Amino acid sequence: MIKPFRIDIPQADLDDLGDRLARTRWPNEIADAGWDYGFPLARLKELAEYWRTGYDWRRHEAELNELPHFTTEIEGQDVHFVHVRSPRPDALALILTHGWPGSFLEFRDVIEPLSRDFHLVIPSIPGFGFSGPTHERGWDAGRVARAWAELMRRLGYERYGAQGGDFGAGISTALGAAAPANVVGVHVNYLPTRPDPDAGVELSASDEARLDKVRHLMANRPPYQALQALTPQTIGYALTDSPVGQLVWIAERFAQWTGPDTQIDDDRMLTDVSLYWLTATAASSARLARETPRGGAPCRAPLGVAVFAHDITQPVRPLAERLYDIRHWSEFDRGGHFAAMEVPELLAGDVRDFFLTRLKEDGLAAAR
Repeated sequence: MIKPFRIDIPQADLDDLGDRLARTRWPNEIADAGWDYGFPLARLKELAEYWRTGYDWRRHEAELNELPHFTTEIEGQDVHFVHVRSPRPDALALILTHGWPGSFLEFRDVIEPLSRDFHLVIPSIPGFGFSGPTHERGWDAGRVARAWAELMRRLGYERYGAQGGDFGAGISTALGAAAPANVVGVHVNYLPTRPDPDAGVELSASDEARLDKVRHLMANRPPYQALQALTPQTIGYALTDSPVGQLVWIAERFAQWTGPDTQIDDDRMLTDVSLYWLTATAASSARLARETPRGGAPCRAPLGVAVFAHDITQPVRPLAERLYDIRHWSEFDRGGHFAAMEVPELLAGDVRDFFLTRLKEDGLAAAR
């Protein structure tokens, strides 16, 4: 059963948040530390004070409620999603999947341009936000993809496309593998390619430079990644009990993963942080990194790739082509890891071009 959903956070939860922020116990900081030891204290105090006294959750809640929200239960798990229908009744449907530390909010600015040509389904990954915490093992990217296939079936979409970045990219390619008869194509804006000395492909100097960046990350695994992949429950205690802990855990990613000229404003970031805090999904969202193994079933669906200059890493096309049926590849000189929020016009245009081309190439008729 699919049920309409409305965001309505109890005032007691907002009051509790304000009280906790007011009673924050701050650590000391070495003078002139900058970013050498982690997120700067002065900047975090500024964000926390704004969250407590200036940020207006109710205003952003009302704006989010302008979207059509729904929930359904799949395999015993609540699944929240936004469903926006195009004015074109025969439009192709797209399912858009966020990553971590994102949310359905990531796609707010691409809804209007994409819904001109496509029906849009934008779920919250189980364990994230209004889908609520998961309660059992096994909610990895593949299982989420199978849940997405069931969601699209319930909505009546027989043929559809998938798009995502970060974990959303892995879930989208897993959906292409899980439902090959239904997925007309997959578009991603994040596609890690690992060094492979046995690949037997010729790489350019720029390809090698990209692989050097990957090697550096592999040799210097980010602490957040190690904690979430190994002990998500342990870090979950701190993030669920301390709003400043949750704030800095996410704010650091936004600060480091966005482009220098495409920063995300504090209100948008705090709305995303608030979704994690108010739904108490820090630990369950972190579990996705622990549950999801490397690899998985191969995705044979045609793939479109958008590469943004300031993402964590950039894919190497000759290596990616060994694994995927790449039909579309775009390189952009702006934007970072949160492309849908940083450069929505670039991402929406690339997604539109890929899927409209897919329809023309194969003479596909969208199924409602």
